[in-house]
Amino acid sequence: MSETLSPPRLLPSGDAAITVEFSRTIDDAANRRVLALDRLISAEPIAGITETVPTYRSLLVHYDPVEIGFDALGEQLLARAARALPTAAGTRRWRIPVAYGGENGIDLEDVAKALATTPDEIVKRHVAGDYRVAMIGFTPGWSYLSGLEKFLHMPRRKDPRLLTPAGTISIGGIQTGVQCLAGPSGWHLLGRTAVRTYQLHRDPTFLLEPGDAISFTAVDAKTFAEQDRAAAAGEVIAELVMP
Repeated sequence: MSETLSPPRLLPSGDAAITVEFSRTIDDAANRRVLALDRLISAEPIAGITETVPTYRSLLVHYDPVEIGFDALGEQLLARAARALPTAAGTRRWRIPVAYGGENGIDLEDVAKALATTPDEIVKRHVAGDYRVAMIGFTPGWSYLSGLEKFLHMPRRKDPRLLTPAGTISIGGIQTGVQCLAGPSGWHLLGRTAVRTYQLHRDPTFLLEPGDAISFTAVDAKTFAEQDRAAAAGEVIAELVMP
């Protein structure tokens, strides 16, 4: 028997975009439906759509209003949403090395104190997590991951930093993430990875995609430095475990 799912809401976003909203909160089940609809639109294109942008809980659909109207497009999107069932088939799993603590994870000690535990326990729990790329945004290659253990949920910093290092692995709220480029952040910095999730002249430009499964493995600072040099030379450090 096929699963009966509630239809999403259609929200106008200016005069040339529709937001297909599956939930009003961050929700893993809703995110799976977002990605399923995005894949179905890619497999069965709708004339007039110019771009789709998946997020945690909705799909932003840009379209040419000269080619298709809001009502006609909305009807087709709802029909596809009803058929777009999430599936784990073909999911890629990446293993990403992380150097935790020290100069690579300057908030690890403070996070441990805030959670009344040890830095080693924080690392152990973070490495044990089974994560999914829910969306990519903010800056190129910034991968937002769902699946963070509840014990590690923390409010974001009260004093966001204007600059944090490229490759930072951090936690914020109910999420963890992989930051590719140096930039501002209000999240807690646990470590760094040499993996470049975004490289402009690489094929593929973006290493991770929404729906990919992610696991982390701890490495020491010396290994990180070696991997960072290799990654700068073009080597893909992340290990594709499956498929």
